[in-house]
Amino acid sequence: VLTLSTKELEFDKLERQQVLVRWLAAPINPADINQVQGVYPIKPNLPAVGGNEGCAQVIKVGSDVAEFKENDLIVPAISGIGTWCSHGIYDSKELFLVEGDVKDFIFLSMLQVNPSTAYRMLKDFVNLSYGDIVVQNGANSSVGHFVIQICRILGVKTVNVVRDRPQIEILKNHLKKSGADEVYTEKEFSTLIRSKKLRAKLALNCVGGNSGMFLSRALEFGGTMVTYGGMSKIPVYVATSSVIFANTKSVGFWMSRWYGMRQNIEVI
Repeated sequence: VLTLSTKELEFDKLERQQVLVRWLAAPINPADINQVQGVYPIKPNLPAVGGNEGCAQVIKVGSDVAEFKENDLIVPAISGIGTWCSHGIYDSKELFLVEGDVKDFIFLSMLQVNPSTAYRMLKDFVNLSYGDIVVQNGANSSVGHFVIQICRILGVKTVNVVRDRPQIEILKNHLKKSGADEVYTEKEFSTLIRSKKLRAKLALNCVGGNSGMFLSRALEFGGTMVTYGGMSKIPVYVATSSVIFANTKSVGFWMSRWYGMRQNIEVI
């Protein structure tokens, strides 16, 4: 149950390693909704504040905090921090400093989940080279948009699949203007894949079900399908022929797990 509540924060009683911030923006992602529903792997102790992502301004720091100062912009360093609030007090280790001249707090509030997920999936599972092919469903999602843009910079071709809808050509044109090479509806892609071998090196699946199965059929020999979501709420299917005869593999990716690995935090 979601409720709006108020709590008095004692601004003058910060502990030595604590930081007081004012939240400027916090998005709502599918993972946030799943957390509210109680089906997400990260389950905070209740009652809890929702929101895993956001951007805040530093208001005050504890006496031993050296890495932050008043008016700095920060983003969360951990999942489940609770960003759907006006203010919060956190341990300094739970926050990342935003460095440089970027002041667009709306952009910064959405930086940790979607673009990071897109980048890591493109970098961590296969070695992509100029001219390689990446195929993805849910291409009009935030992650999908970032995949398209990053691939365009890398010189990697994207084949993008979206659900059919009224005025589908408007969406297709929008994605192509963003850098997409090819855009198909689920039905168009299922027909295409039966008659043409795409030889994609990497497939990115956020839907599951038959949509994921058709992605797996688009893979080249030894290709990899990465599943990072299940928006259809249907189990992930893979084509038997792709697994046996094309030696493809299917793996999962969860950005929160990546952030939770110490060696990755040290890199950041």
